Amino acid sequence: MSVTILYWALTATHVMLSIAMALAVFRMIRGPRAQDRVLGLDTLYVNSMLLLVTFGIGSGRTIYFEAALIIGMLGFVATVALAKFLMRGEVIE
Repeated sequence: MSVTILYWALTATHVMLSIAMALAVFRMIRGPRAQDRVLGLDTLYVNSMLLLVTFGIGSGRTIYFEAALIIGMLGFVATVALAKFLMRGEVIE
């Protein structure tokens, strides 16, 4: 019984996260300003990180959690670099 509930919950989560990722890509492509595109990129990496975590929960393998951790770290650094570039026009002073 609990395996069935977990299966359907993970399936619903995967569908919802996939829809959220599609909307984030739409915001990245269509965003009228650069800030909207950075926000879309930020949302995309968070959703991809969560999708990998749910794959890890479903399969029980730790490699998904490690990949999610790497995506989280790189996404944070990319967001900070893009925000600094938009504010000052340069990343490295």
